Amino acid sequence: MAPIKKLLGVRVYLTLSAIAGVITGFIAWGGLRDLGKSLIAGGLAFIVVLVAIATLDLSMRGAEPQDPNEPRLK
Repeated sequence: MAPIKKLLGVRVYLTLSAIAGVITGFIAWGGLRDLGKSLIAGGLAFIVVLVAIATLDLSMRGAEPQDPNEPRLK
């Protein structure tokens, strides 16, 4: 079985975001019965979930160990 880090990639992030956007769009369409507003709600959900997943992934990635006496930016 492949390590979990190799399985996670852009395709996984986009797929999860698309699923969230479609589900949100269907729920909005069921409540509003307006296709335009439902598409806007689904698109917003897609963007918010994509940014959240990317931010969480960046925060969870381990940084290389550095000497604490040297500055990070040079």
